[in-house]
Amino acid sequence: MATAARKQDIRTDETPDTRTSERTAKRAKLYRMVMEDHLCPFGLKSKSLLERQGYEVEDHHLRTREETDRFQKEHGVDTTPQTFIGGERIGGYDDLREYFGKEVEEEGETSYKPVIAIFSTAFLMALAVGWVALDTLWHIRVLEWFVAISMCILGIQKLQDVESFSTMFLNYDLLARRWVPYGYIYPFAETGAGILMIAGALIWIAAPVALFIGTVGAISIYKAVYVEKRELKCACVGGGSNVPLGFVSLTESLMMMAMAIWMPIRMWVIG
Repeated sequence: MATAARKQDIRTDETPDTRTSERTAKRAKLYRMVMEDHLCPFGLKSKSLLERQGYEVEDHHLRTREETDRFQKEHGVDTTPQTFIGGERIGGYDDLREYFGKEVEEEGETSYKPVIAIFSTAFLMALAVGWVALDTLWHIRVLEWFVAISMCILGIQKLQDVESFSTMFLNYDLLARRWVPYGYIYPFAETGAGILMIAGALIWIAAPVALFIGTVGAISIYKAVYVEKRELKCACVGGGSNVPLGFVSLTESLMMMAMAIWMPIRMWVIG
C-alpha cells in the first residue's frame, strides 16, 4: 500500500485541461531530493526561483535513493531536481533559469565577476578604514589602502591553493618558467607587501618586492596577450580562476608598480 502511494505521488501525467489550468494559475510541480542525510541545494534554489516568479509550487520530496532512481528512470533524466510546468518538463535548476530568461553561466566560461567583487570590496574596505582612521573618505591614504588591500585579497585567493596557482602561473610568467619556485613565492610576496603597505611599515622592503613582482608580471602578461596573442586564463585570483588574462591582470601588476614607486616618495620626500 505504501509503495502504491509513493508511485501515485511521483506521477506527472496530466490531462490537457489540467495543463491549461496550471498555466493560467501559474502552478508548477517540483521533484527534489529531501533525504535524512542530503537536502538538495538546487532543489531549494528551484523552489525559491519558482516562488519568486509567482508560481504555486507542488513540492514533491524524493526521500530515498531508490525513489530517486525510480523517478529518474521513469522520466529519462540523470539528475534532480526536475520541474514541470503545464505538464511539460522544464528540467533542472539551470534549465529553469533559462526558462525564465535569466543568465546561466556555462561551466568553464570566462568571467570578470571575481575581480569585480575583489576590487569593489577592497575599495569599500579602504573607504571604511579612511573613515575610522582619518575621519574622511577623501585622502591619498584611502587610495593607497585600496591598492594594498586589493593586493592582500588577491594574495589570499592564491594562497588558498598555491599548487594550482603556480601551475596556472607557469603558462605565462617569464620568471616562473625559468625558475619554478618563483610561482610558489609570488603569493606570499604579494600578500606580505600588501600588509606592510597597509601599515605603512618597512616600506624599504615592501616597495622593492612589489616593484619587482609587478614589473615581471606586467612584462609577462603584455608579452603573452598583446605580443603573442595567446588566450589564457589569469592566475591572479587563484588557480581555479576563469578570469581571462589581459587588461585586468595587467592592471594588478601596474597597480603594484605604482604603489612601489609612490609610497617611498610620499614617506621620505613629501613626508
